[in-house]
Amino acid sequence: MGNPKAFLNIPRQEAGYRPVLERVEDYSEVEQTLNTSDRRKQASRCMDCGIPFCHWACPVGNKQPEWQELLYEGRWKEAYHVLSLTCDFPEFTGRICPAPCEKSCVLKLSADSPVTIRENEASIAEAAFREGYVNVKIPVRNGKTVAVIGSGPAGLVVANQLNRKGYTVTVFEKDELPGGLLRFGIPNFKLSKNIVQRRIDLMTAEGVIFKTNTMVGKEILAREVVDNFDAVCVAIGAEVPRDLPVEGRNLKGVHFAMEFLGQQNRMLEGIPVPPKNQISAKGKRVLVIGGGDTGSDCVGTSNRHGAKSILQIEIMPKPPVGHNPETPWPMYPQVLKTSSSHEEGCERRWNLATCRFIGERNVLKAVEVEEVEWIKPAVGGRPEMKMTGKKEVIEVDLVFLAMGFVHPEQEGLIKELELATDARKNIAVDKQLRTANNKIFACGDAITGASLVVRAMASGHKAADAIDAFLKEKKNK
Repeated sequence: MGNPKAFLNIPRQEAGYRPVLERVEDYSEVEQTLNTSDRRKQASRCMDCGIPFCHWACPVGNKQPEWQELLYEGRWKEAYHVLSLTCDFPEFTGRICPAPCEKSCVLKLSADSPVTIRENEASIAEAAFREGYVNVKIPVRNGKTVAVIGSGPAGLVVANQLNRKGYTVTVFEKDELPGGLLRFGIPNFKLSKNIVQRRIDLMTAEGVIFKTNTMVGKEILAREVVDNFDAVCVAIGAEVPRDLPVEGRNLKGVHFAMEFLGQQNRMLEGIPVPPKNQISAKGKRVLVIGGGDTGSDCVGTSNRHGAKSILQIEIMPKPPVGHNPETPWPMYPQVLKTSSSHEEGCERRWNLATCRFIGERNVLKAVEVEEVEWIKPAVGGRPEMKMTGKKEVIEVDLVFLAMGFVHPEQEGLIKELELATDARKNIAVDKQLRTANNKIFACGDAITGASLVVRAMASGHKAADAIDAFLKEKKNK
């Protein structure tokens, strides 16, 4: 513990966002950074607790007290070394992780002023790249090959870990560029794509092979993948959005959120999108259905398009600000989250269910919603939703459905890989799907359903360890 009194004398200082009027004019990252001196002061606030709850709460097991002290002491290279031992891509998590570590920081629990762990992590990662601490390291090959299907955060971790262990790794990606959710899901104003490409370039230089525009089971035969590799990891994510099957769903102007966000990212990458397929919010009244991060991303992107108005609705009640007694630690706090996108301009409403979409000549004109109530059961159980009969019609031009994703069904891919007749009978090993022939593993959202990027990364790390153990055991037999 470098400065035992810092947490008493130094207040929490966040870098904050760029001015609203400036940032809505571009897609550059909205978050700013502190200077080196202030960043080290923030790291000094770490109390080096006897039981570091931040470490416990981190899905990848980051050793926050250790690298916070190194950062405070100005030992940036060593701080990055300790950080990279547990986190493959701190430049990603330092930008987009909701920081469960900070929710468990003792300073959060005692004084509602946690250490700026996420921002400190991003600063360490950027300093490492800037100062040349991150170098290409080509491992000695062991003669074994592994195929990874999907290049999102989980797949990239599997590829990175196994490549470093000496395996020749080929990553198959169905989209135009590697990165998955990081590339085509998260807006540039939260995660610049040159940050993603920088890591892809490093992995390529270290020997990872990326094959894009390749859908396993379609463009190439799935059986060939199984036959030509010593192990296969399925990291296809959870990409099927939850639909809203109400009257008027097929009207022109109703879209899934990821159609909008993915298309915008492609256009910024210079990937052609036919004009007739382009979704533009310019001058339109936009309704976002769903109150999570994806909905927030639609708000931010619509603001940058120049939407006339933006309304975001949520079927659940409005959560409390700051502290929620119903979700005490160690539960993740369900509190009101106001993102940078909300600050840029957005009306928000809660307890609203969508009844139907109203159109004219097959074009969306309005949405009918109904107020709902949530009734708590007398003894335990989940709250019950009750329709109140209070309906209203909201005039809109564009709707984005951002209600989450359904749990992925892997049976189709498993059957194409000809591994098992019933995927539900597969053996789970450390939460990794491992089929009857033991050669196939899975990780990330493909097995858990949609979750946090950092949890997908943790799952990818476990999958890589399981594949390594399997292939070493197979070699020794």
